[in-house]
Amino acid sequence: MKLPSMDPSILSLLLGVVSDVTLVMDQQGVIEDVSTGRDTLAALGCQAWVGRLWVDTVTTESRAKIQDILQSKGAAESLRWRHVNHIGPLGNEVALQYVVLPLGHHKLLALGRDLESLAELQRRLVETQQSMERDYLRLRHIEARYRVLFDTSAEAVLMVDATSQRVLEANVGAQSLLKDAGKRLVGRDVRECFEGESQAEVQSLLRMALATGRIELCSARVAGLASAWTVSATVFRQEGGAQFLVRLVARETMGVPVQQGGSSSVLSEAMERFPDGWLLTDTAGTIKSVNEEGMALLGLTASSQVVGQNLERWLLRGAVDWGVLHTSLRQQLPVRNFATEVRTLSGMTLPVEVSAVYLARPEPMYAFFVRDMDRRLQGGASLAQSQTNPFADLSQLVGRRPIKDIVGETVDTIERMCIEAALDLTHNNRASAAEMLGLSRQSLYVKLRRFGMVAEAEAENS
Repeated sequence: MKLPSMDPSILSLLLGVVSDVTLVMDQQGVIEDVSTGRDTLAALGCQAWVGRLWVDTVTTESRAKIQDILQSKGAAESLRWRHVNHIGPLGNEVALQYVVLPLGHHKLLALGRDLESLAELQRRLVETQQSMERDYLRLRHIEARYRVLFDTSAEAVLMVDATSQRVLEANVGAQSLLKDAGKRLVGRDVRECFEGESQAEVQSLLRMALATGRIELCSARVAGLASAWTVSATVFRQEGGAQFLVRLVARETMGVPVQQGGSSSVLSEAMERFPDGWLLTDTAGTIKSVNEEGMALLGLTASSQVVGQNLERWLLRGAVDWGVLHTSLRQQLPVRNFATEVRTLSGMTLPVEVSAVYLARPEPMYAFFVRDMDRRLQGGASLAQSQTNPFADLSQLVGRRPIKDIVGETVDTIERMCIEAALDLTHNNRASAAEMLGLSRQSLYVKLRRFGMVAEAEAENS
């Protein structure tokens, strides 16, 4: 199509337009030629518009816009894009954007652009903006709840930067506890909040919390106060790096029933400072007392978080482990090095070793000693490496017997040892032993029969 001469500004606009549909019509709006640049618009049935009035191809609300465009006859001062909705063959609406230019010889050129992709982008933009607003509102609510909890907590709470160890935030309880007329609490080194002899202990506490990622506890003297306080630290990470949540709690007196006398007082103090976790329960498993190491092991900051609860709630295998422990202690048999796992307050699981004894006076009670096996294994790693390989004797069988036979006998020996240990711990309670070993009861009987550890008639009756 050869275009006649036209105004340079109009020609510049025409050349700069990438149109999806082009209509040539007379000044009354009768379409004489149609050209589409996209297959999606060809499906609109644009070729059927030839010979029809342009105003008859659009929806009712767009007819007034078409009439205004035709009345302007493409005048330069009225050139602007207009949004028009066409009626599709299936009755659907298709949005296009038009600008009309004069062609000469009383002809008009309408250039249209498909708005579907733009509308999709606009919908996605609106959805994204709404999602951001919802997230922002949710974060504001979380911030508000955090601020209320932080400021109204009865405990003294400090937010400390892990790199500089300077106080970032302090709640009302901390500001009241750590009074300082000369300096502001925020911005101070957290170690300055404690007496000189306790600063090294606090420094070690922060390093341990950063290394383990667990709640760590220590006893320290707050600056200006005579009594010692329990200090807990836990680490969390934000965009700015790691930070500590430091809590200061008044030391609680141990709930151990002590008798009058110097030796009982010394024993109580020793149990409170015992390097392993120590818990005292009644014969039903209700916890009566716990020492500081026991609280640190379970991720607690105060004994009130565990006293009054059942020990079974903190054991990973729950009723199975408690049943084994209770059965032995009820018969006044001591439990030694019982391997299990505990569940901390934050939901973590830790491998531990439990020893327990029955106490008859002043009333029947159970005393549990819980050792963190992670720390024990870390501390004894070098010793374990220096020990003789327990399977070194197997190397002497190489060349004499096939490897398949050597491995098979070794596996059978290990299985038998595990079953014997489980039966010994459960006092021959095979149902509990099967659950402890992760076997079904039938599978355990099959293995007992294979190893000759149960009579054939007994296995068949079971």
